[in-house]
Amino acid sequence: MWGTGRIHLYYGDGKGKTTAAVGLAVRAAGSGLKILVFQFLKDNQSNERKVLESIENITCLYGREPVKFVSQMNTEEKQELFHYNNKALDEIVKFCGVSEFDLLVLDEALCAVALGVLSEKKLLSFLQHKPRGLEIVLTGHKVSAQMLETADYAMEIRKVKHPYDQGIMAREGIEF
Repeated sequence: MWGTGRIHLYYGDGKGKTTAAVGLAVRAAGSGLKILVFQFLKDNQSNERKVLESIENITCLYGREPVKFVSQMNTEEKQELFHYNNKALDEIVKFCGVSEFDLLVLDEALCAVALGVLSEKKLLSFLQHKPRGLEIVLTGHKVSAQMLETADYAMEIRKVKHPYDQGIMAREGIEF
């Protein structure tokens, strides 16, 4: 290990949070570090995932399929997703305890917390008791005061202007 791992938050309403996390993962892999990636609220078909899986030293854990927007879920589906995500976090915690990863990317974890489909208490506990050398990156739109306090890096990515504001839909390879 190369020292005490830090906690990074990439959050806000701007484009580029996942892109920044993926860029850091690629940089770390290029340096010979071992990376683990899990994406909350996304299926296993994201375009960034296709590339990450091809890079030596990067392990992408499979998530739930199919995925629909939380806003389209009923109460029972949200409870099921809450249970699934918390179990997934438990498995990630165990996996990080027995494997020697240098960087863990938890993409959309902050969104999952804000949407009530991941326990913030459980996530904060993991961050506060994480393996000493493990660097962790979390992405999402909103972040709580407790999460900000726990972080070493907090990068707010703010939208100033976006084509979506003019009714232009997301484009594959650029926005997703």
